[in-house]
Amino acid sequence: MFPVDCLDRKPLGDAGEFISAIGIGTYGIRDYIKALDALKYAIELGLNLIDTAEMYDSGRAEELIGEVVKDVGRSSIFIVTKLYPHRFRSPEESIKAMRASLKRLNITYADLVLIHWPDVSTPIECQVRSLEALANNGLTRYIGESNFAAEQLRRAITPTTKHDIVVNQVKYSVIDRSVEGSLLAFCVENKVTLMAYTPLERGRVTHIEQLNEQAVKYNKTPIQIALNFLIARPHVVAIPKTERRERVEEFKGALGWRLSNQDIRLLEKLK
Repeated sequence: MFPVDCLDRKPLGDAGEFISAIGIGTYGIRDYIKALDALKYAIELGLNLIDTAEMYDSGRAEELIGEVVKDVGRSSIFIVTKLYPHRFRSPEESIKAMRASLKRLNITYADLVLIHWPDVSTPIECQVRSLEALANNGLTRYIGESNFAAEQLRRAITPTTKHDIVVNQVKYSVIDRSVEGSLLAFCVENKVTLMAYTPLERGRVTHIEQLNEQAVKYNKTPIQIALNFLIARPHVVAIPKTERRERVEEFKGALGWRLSNQDIRLLEKLK
């Protein structure tokens, strides 16, 4: 379907900046002490893309990132956060919510802010203007979307004036490839980075026979095969979640190599 992409640092939209092909998500954290250690270790290993949201544990996940910032410094992390859709009903609302988010994150600006999902009660064009206001006011470097379908993303791209939509964050895994219809093609064509959440299906990928077979062939783990399959796609970044150092090392081991075209085709046939 697409040529194999061997980049371990992927272009961020068409912005001329590159980000790690694998980052770390922060949804559903259970042990914040272990998660803090794992995140700092990930940054040490170069997996410095950290994704969070104001809704994750009612802001506690953002506060965790704030603790990471205190320990490793602001310049060491590419911080992505997401705001509730209703925050984008007006620029005033979005700016107020963003300032609260930045306070929890212990930073003065985010690297990337996303609308968490489309607000059905507000025209997409209005949502985007409120999103762009955040960049216009120096509260974020880049803007993007989450859970936008291809047509919604097309409508979001159109009304931007100064700041491009650089990311669409959606669910994507080797066993849930629904985005490979019109959405991924649209992202590749329009140079929008597709950020894949739940790429490991909460561990389900480790139980798939074909992934285990590929793991033996490549001397890797099923998790590394699953992540490598995704980042072999152009403009695709994966953000698995973990609270364990050893898992961070496993994620790192998904970089620096690629599945062959033949093996990618085999995995594309998974039901």
